[in-house]
Amino acid sequence: MKVINPATETVITEIAEDTNQSILEKFDLLTKGQQAWSKVNIADRIAAIQKFYDLLDENKDELAATLTSEMGKPLQQSYNELNGARGRIKYFIDNAAKYLAEEWVTTEGATKEKIVFEPLGVIANISAWNYPFLVGVNVFIPALISGNAVFYKPSEYATLTGLHIQSLLYKAGVPENCFQMAIGKGSVGEQLLLLPLNGYFFTGSYRTGKYIAEKVAGKMVPCQLELGGKDPLYVADDVDNIQKAAADALEGVVYNSGQSCCAVERIYVQENIYDDFVNAYAEECKKLKIGDPLDKDTDIGPLSRKEQQAFLETQVDDAVILGAQIVCGGKIPDRKGYYFEPTVLVNVNHNMKVMMEESFGPVVGIQKVKDDAEAIALMQDTSYGLTAAVFSKSFERAENIMQQMNTGSVYWNCCDRVSASLPWSGRKHSGLGATLSYQGIRAFVQPKAYHIRG
Repeated sequence: MKVINPATETVITEIAEDTNQSILEKFDLLTKGQQAWSKVNIADRIAAIQKFYDLLDENKDELAATLTSEMGKPLQQSYNELNGARGRIKYFIDNAAKYLAEEWVTTEGATKEKIVFEPLGVIANISAWNYPFLVGVNVFIPALISGNAVFYKPSEYATLTGLHIQSLLYKAGVPENCFQMAIGKGSVGEQLLLLPLNGYFFTGSYRTGKYIAEKVAGKMVPCQLELGGKDPLYVADDVDNIQKAAADALEGVVYNSGQSCCAVERIYVQENIYDDFVNAYAEECKKLKIGDPLDKDTDIGPLSRKEQQAFLETQVDDAVILGAQIVCGGKIPDRKGYYFEPTVLVNVNHNMKVMMEESFGPVVGIQKVKDDAEAIALMQDTSYGLTAAVFSKSFERAENIMQQMNTGSVYWNCCDRVSASLPWSGRKHSGLGATLSYQGIRAFVQPKAYHIRG
């Protein structure tokens, strides 16, 4: 399997993919290792994760450089991702023991009652390439702390980062028979679906998530899916600062080249301020520098996958054919690498693919609306349900809109944000279950009820 640098299109290295036999051998190793790991005191399991937390910081330069080289995000954003991942790990270190401790429900009377939380067993963590550290630690950290063994399948576009993660976990004290990697493309991930695993945790597209859910349904084990979105942002006419609202919205669209499940993918602006907002947004957009992700001045790095260039080009062409206008961007730059210009489209509507299909790139349509009611109707017009944002001076006005959003997260005067202390969950085609918060800790255990008499 070739690992390609998306900024230069050169081959970084080649890595041998797992075979059916090696997958079975790793699964056997994990099955045996999990039983011993689950008996290790939780304080000792947390101590190993604390060491991993420290090692991420000690090795941050190498980790950030590797992530940028194989995935393409600007180097500072790779450092940001590592810092964010450590913040989430810190939450699990500080809170896991509390939420995994046995709970006495009834302590008086003839029959006492308590709840004990036991690990699921051996779980699959089929992870994503866009934020391999962030989406990875959402799963394998609480899973390991809870006493599970993890069969970790990084995306083929983040394999080198996955190898770093595995190496540092071992160095931190996580046994090799409690964390194993499945290396390869989709066919290797397919092998995990055939194993008698005790849970499946996937981050990626709706299409693949649906396939996984259907494939493993008969196993009757937990299947959590963190999928994509077509996340809306509404700018009401009472915002204090249009320029700031435009800059914040732009960052929500283009950060990580728009390759985020919770990136802003469509913007609605109240007609009274529409022209001013579009002008401010375009002005900010034109300041962005496309370039070498290792250059500290670069704002927009390459897309991770070459095929995404053509996909975005098709979305833009479809919109233009149907009457949209390109305010800036809209093209594949004439240069090496999988780049796409940050793009702003106006005169858009919901007949256009760019307003209905997930883009996963630095592309957005800005649509004029008459009032809050029209904005709500358009924001709700989607099969996804990950996040929705409202920019307004009034919390009461924004709250009324947020309450009507069928999404896992809502934002007031911010967007594209994840917090370790809040559940990260999607609705409809955006997923099943939750990671992060105490719910994301208990996602990796199963309760057992004790009825105690005597």
